[in-house]
Amino acid sequence: MVTSPTALVDRFGRVHTDLRLSLTDRCNLRCAYCMPPAGLEWTRRAELLTADEIVRVAAVAVAAGVTKIRLTGGEPLVRPDCVDIVAGLAELTPRPQIALTTNAVLLQDLAQPLAAAGLNRVNLSLDSLDRETYARLTRRDRLPAALAGLAAAQRAGLAIKINAVLLPGINDTEAPQLLRFALEQGAEMRFIEHMPLGEAAPWQPDRFITAAEILDRLRADFELEPLGRPDAATAERWLVDGGPGVVGVIASMSRPFCGDCSRLRLTADGQLRHCLFATTETNLRAALRSGATAADLLGLMQTCLNDKSAGHQVGAADFQKPARGMSQIGG
Repeated sequence: MVTSPTALVDRFGRVHTDLRLSLTDRCNLRCAYCMPPAGLEWTRRAELLTADEIVRVAAVAVAAGVTKIRLTGGEPLVRPDCVDIVAGLAELTPRPQIALTTNAVLLQDLAQPLAAAGLNRVNLSLDSLDRETYARLTRRDRLPAALAGLAAAQRAGLAIKINAVLLPGINDTEAPQLLRFALEQGAEMRFIEHMPLGEAAPWQPDRFITAAEILDRLRADFELEPLGRPDAATAERWLVDGGPGVVGVIASMSRPFCGDCSRLRLTADGQLRHCLFATTETNLRAALRSGATAADLLGLMQTCLNDKSAGHQVGAADFQKPARGMSQIGG
């Protein structure tokens, strides 16, 4: 691959073209695989990056070859200026693709403004279609609001993917139902293996639902034709019943794809991370607030990448779980 002189390349030659921006660690749900029932101690407002600071970091990354930006949280839509942030990102040159991961609870009123501001697509977290199970998983009775958000995204013309995490004994039998629902909605269904990042549903290597198990359950109801996993993509994909519908599985645990990872992550409080499982962070907030130039920020990004490992090492004897959970890192 030919890269520009400013491309974000780590010591293994992986080019980083995907930036995940966490807008907040706050969330209006309490998903069992993400955070404790009482929530967490939220980051103070003064410690959060401002909208201008977020866009400034993104501009440096885009100039260095980032082509895709995903807004995450927490729940990014609880941040009041989320539409303004999307608009600022859409003005960058070259213009990146802009996506947003959301539980969709607040999307009903925001889908159209977000689309008008420049949002291209949304990934909706929807772990169950049963209202009681949804409430058990999220600790909030918000399924009707989430489904209303999905409908609003469709009306706004946004491309839609639906994400689900299957947990043993809770929603693990719902895979076929979720896929059928996604196909009916014209959305791509994606199942994500449970990762050791949450607080309330501890990850156990012998209990998480693997990609192979997910596919076995889907094949009981559907014919799946493998499409593979495009370079640097997170999901391996299958054509469903001859198409056009597609289902994806993100098998971060059982089939790691670290070898061609193209992602950098910026937390809501301005810490750059080269991996979800990183145990170190690079403080961009301090640099931004002490007069750093674009060249300074790019140098810090490269320094962060220089520490990136070949893989996440989950399961290794010396694996260390990150001090922060999923909602604090940004999924």
